[in-house]
Amino acid sequence: MVSKKQTSAKRKIRVGISIGDFNGVGLEVIINSFLDARMLEDCTPIVYGSTSLAKAYRKALDIQDFSFNFIDDADNANSKKVNLVNLWDEETEITFGESTKQAGKLSFLSLQAATHDLASNKIDVLVTAPINKNNIQSEEFDFPGHTEYLADYANVETPLMILAAGDLRVGTVTGHIPIKEVSENLYHDEIVTKLEIFEKALKQDFKITRPKIAVLGLNPHNGDNGTIGSEESEVIIPAIEEAVSKGLLVFGPFAADGFFGSPGYKNFDGILSMYHDQGLTPFKALSFDEGVNFTAGLPIVRTSPDHGTGYDIAGKGEASARSFRNAVYLAIDVYNNRSDYKELSAKPLKIKKARTSKNE
Repeated sequence: MVSKKQTSAKRKIRVGISIGDFNGVGLEVIINSFLDARMLEDCTPIVYGSTSLAKAYRKALDIQDFSFNFIDDADNANSKKVNLVNLWDEETEITFGESTKQAGKLSFLSLQAATHDLASNKIDVLVTAPINKNNIQSEEFDFPGHTEYLADYANVETPLMILAAGDLRVGTVTGHIPIKEVSENLYHDEIVTKLEIFEKALKQDFKITRPKIAVLGLNPHNGDNGTIGSEESEVIIPAIEEAVSKGLLVFGPFAADGFFGSPGYKNFDGILSMYHDQGLTPFKALSFDEGVNFTAGLPIVRTSPDHGTGYDIAGKGEASARSFRNAVYLAIDVYNNRSDYKELSAKPLKIKKARTSKNE
């Protein structure tokens, strides 16, 4: 995925971290990531949680060689330590592997505080540990997931979820919706918009000058000329043609069942799938525990590990920190890449005219 050596030598980035569901593996992978002191060379981590929860968690997992720097505000973060903003004083009951109302409520409080500080420029990027999409639901959080919540907060109508691992980047047209609703939520304009967002993200966030994007079809065998469905001919192909007319390097549609079975997928900088599992199932089969969930199309930088709460292994010391660590590094890289992109766009390279002789 993203190695430490790839990050820019610019100032340390303030990485805000929401804890997710504390009965899952969120805090475990956060702590395990920052047990490696080299992480602090590139960022100042600021975790949003509580003093009592952090102490209880360390005790439950018998973590000896780690401690947070407890602060009451992100402005007081120590750049040489792993900071934790104390948000609440209520006692927390950790029941690993179980979904509880308290875990849902506090996971939202953590996300809300981190998002607010991101909007207030107290942190530079946001890395979100996994939430339980059921127990977090409330009047304040009525969304299918992080992506939709952050898009609403930023007043962005069309975000794009991208799963990234090295040179493999997979986006989805539709997000967290039931399979039976996918077809009716595929629109020409939506696909074109997602392709434009994808291309922009590949350019400004991943530093790819002329990105090539593959598009997957919806139906088996791309519908077999309408025998198994007409979405390809009526919606997907016209959207690809419009994107191409706008100068995007877009190819397809490709039949989804065999696309990742051959090395040809490696020829593309991005792959746009039609629905969640169509793109994420092969992605996770190829890159599980290494991939990162990145939300493109937002004015802020947000990443997350590519796994869920991990209830089945929570509290057992088995959770891998690789995906979370990669999420931190990708957030840092994207932030620096965007800064470079803005600077280059504001100051385009000027080519000097060749001198001519007086006799010409």
